Amino acid sequence: MTPVAWTLVVPLKPLIRAKSRLAATAGDPARAHLALAFAQDTVSAALTCGAVRDVAVVTDDRCAARELGALGARIVPDVPSAGLNPALAHGAAEVRARRPDAPLAALNADLPALRPEELARVLDFAAGSPRAFLADADGTGTTLLSALPGHALGPVFGPRSRAGHRASGAREIVLAGVDSVRRDVDTAADLVAARALGLGPFTARACREQVPCQGAGVAPVNSGQ
Repeated sequence: MTPVAWTLVVPLKPLIRAKSRLAATAGDPARAHLALAFAQDTVSAALTCGAVRDVAVVTDDRCAARELGALGARIVPDVPSAGLNPALAHGAAEVRARRPDAPLAALNADLPALRPEELARVLDFAAGSPRAFLADADGTGTTLLSALPGHALGPVFGPRSRAGHRASGAREIVLAGVDSVRRDVDTAADLVAARALGLGPFTARACREQVPCQGAGVAPVNSGQ
């Protein structure tokens, strides 16, 4: 069987509004810096994955667009500016307008421990179903949703999206040993869990410079820095 060369669609809201649940751990500048670092590690790992043809980032954030574009991602302006699912639908439409036969996978931008080989295993599994999804580490959300050519992406990300994607007819991807693809980061505890898997270089540097990871939690930003 010919290997599937996936186009990933990665949505990213304006950094100043991203990762609000980290607000108690990091102030606004540090939180935005972390959100960008998460996305940089996600995109960087995705672009080195053998199953990935290219990555389209849907964002209106100029800083994120510049930094992620420098890594090799194609930037798609978030024209709808109406939230996560409209951004993903728009990104998918932009990709398919250029390449109608593109196999698509929506991927969260907050996977700072992402490993290319684990992503490849998930995408290889996804290639066997018209639409498929991977649940997040908490078991209620979704970190990846795929659609083969001829099938709409149909994203229903948000609270309880695992149930939503299952109800939409997508097949759940059940694989062991793909923790880095499931470990999204919304809270300080999530960041500690991602650290245990091994943070990517951008997030590791952001933690050292902005919010050093210490012990069982993430230490608050030093206001004197």
